[in-house]
Amino acid sequence: MGREVLAALLADRHSRAIHTIGRRPTGLRDPKLTEHLAADLTAPPAGLPALDDVYIALGTTIKVAGSAAAFRAVDLDAVLAVALAARKAGATRAGVVSAMGANPRSPVFYNQIKGEMEAQLAGLGFTSLVIARPSLLDGDRAALEQPGRAAEGAGLALMRLLRPVIPANYRAVRAADVGRALVHAMQQAQPGTRVLLSGEMQPG
Repeated sequence: MGREVLAALLADRHSRAIHTIGRRPTGLRDPKLTEHLAADLTAPPAGLPALDDVYIALGTTIKVAGSAAAFRAVDLDAVLAVALAARKAGATRAGVVSAMGANPRSPVFYNQIKGEMEAQLAGLGFTSLVIARPSLLDGDRAALEQPGRAAEGAGLALMRLLRPVIPANYRAVRAADVGRALVHAMQQAQPGTRVLLSGEMQPG
């Protein structure tokens, strides 16, 4: 998902300089792109340049992470650490990719952590916070360099077949569309918190 947000920013004529924080080089070359590597994203590199906006698209699954604690370290701790580093560098607006169903009181651990992340981000003092809550992401596994999932693939195939009768907010959404929608929403962000649902992130 981070690659899709980055692609949208690189294509955006309003973005003059882009700084990324990641564990591995992106392999991209662009005159306005500067990469900062960090082996541990819960400890972002110090000395970031002055920033206006921060986009955060960190996420994994319990299966990939290996444990609930490792999942929490990425989807909550690392997200907050990057956000705090950006606040110290002057960022006043934040955009984050969360998930449909995010709720700190959810009985589902995944949704609970996403909800906690959103609530804690809202308390960091950003003037504007845009939260993207996509439903099932379509075509995101290759970008994440993750193996495909049989059940997910079957679900996506069924969603595509039934797309005309599925409510917009529950339809699978392309990762590229999420990236573009988040960048667009951030450019128009007003003070306060805005939540983007899947229906708002899909082209007409």
